Amino acid sequence: MQSNRIKLWDLPTRITHWALFVLVALAFVTGLTGGNLIVWHGWIGLAILGLIVFRLAWGLVGSTYVRFATFVRGPGAILDYLRGRWHGLGHNPLGALSVLALIGLLLFQSLSGLFATDDIAFEGPLNDMVNGNTGIWLSGLHRQAIWLIGGLVCLHICAILFYTLVKRDNLVIPMLSGYKSVSDPNARSATGGGPIAFILSVAIAAGAVWVADGGLIPPPPPPPPASAIPNW
Repeated sequence: MQSNRIKLWDLPTRITHWALFVLVALAFVTGLTGGNLIVWHGWIGLAILGLIVFRLAWGLVGSTYVRFATFVRGPGAILDYLRGRWHGLGHNPLGALSVLALIGLLLFQSLSGLFATDDIAFEGPLNDMVNGNTGIWLSGLHRQAIWLIGGLVCLHICAILFYTLVKRDNLVIPMLSGYKSVSDPNARSATGGGPIAFILSVAIAAGAVWVADGGLIPPPPPPPPASAIPNW
């Protein structure tokens, strides 16, 4: 049967995917190591937040197969997939749940880190907006959630290996090249997600990072001049 080569994943999606892979790995290393690396951990968290916000925006205005409206389906579609009656492109209905869960966990982890503190060398950029008990509570949730993220990432990798080795459907190559060969002659390449949509998504992500880094918090008042301090 003649294969049909289509454009599946656009460039912004591929860059976001691999950048998240690298940054999440670095977040694990810097967070678990601590020490001087905790400052880098905070910066990496802001970068992850920016990528997640970009992916959420891109999921609304990006190209065909990255839009949530395309791959997020209800229970009926999941049952069809489990029974072998689903033959779509892009994320399958069950894989869509994994994508949403990973996005949700990384979003929570990034947001909780903004308010977290280790009471030693690190405070999230928005820690002053919550009281001490809330900051400690969020810090505990932030530390515990890493194991959920790690488990979901391992599950994601296992699913890719299963598809590649057992079902002979390599999911990595399309995420590198953007193209996939399919047997369906009616399959169409992804459309949409042009420059205006990309600029809009980047602007939303940049704005979110600016706010998360304390952009809306007024700067502290300047210190009083030396002459105003009593010389006791």
